[in-house]
Amino acid sequence: MPDSISRSDLQILLREADSAARRLVRKLRLPRAELDDVRQDLLADLTARLPAFDPARGALGAFAGIILRNQGTRIADRVRRERRLYGAVPVSLDEALPDGDGATRGDLIAEGDGLAAVLGQPADAFAEVERRLDVERGLGALAPDDGVLCAALSRTTIDQLAALGRGARSSLYRRVRDIRLTLLTAGIAAA
Repeated sequence: MPDSISRSDLQILLREADSAARRLVRKLRLPRAELDDVRQDLLADLTARLPAFDPARGALGAFAGIILRNQGTRIADRVRRERRLYGAVPVSLDEALPDGDGATRGDLIAEGDGLAAVLGQPADAFAEVERRLDVERGLGALAPDDGVLCAALSRTTIDQLAALGRGARSSLYRRVRDIRLTLLTAGIAAA
């Protein structure tokens, strides 16, 4: 496929994408406002795959139709998965509960089950402070050279440290064992 697209080829691609988007919106019973987003998703995938088009193997419209059908299947799978997960109709967390005396749906979700927890952010501030204090106590129990070794091991391996001349592998492993024992006596178990 050449670097630029002719006007007639562009019209073919846009017409194919438009009909595929309309068919997908109708088939999935999506709101009419989703048509432009679906069309854009289809065109983005088609544009990325356009260099693979070989005019000797078939017409541009047929190539586009196959690409759009495959991407439409992926979009449909994503929509169905989201509907299974969230339900067919999204609900607001600010929606008042029936017979809830002013309580909302958001009031029913614990902080540990919220979006921050799902994305890996700490949800329990007290646990985070306790963890930080444990790390400080463990670092205070270590000798300064052992702290330097721990920092180095967070970025590299014992084999690489030995190759850099930081000590023999066996002595580095013994130091790591001693560090683990020191942390264990400080009340910090290995992760």
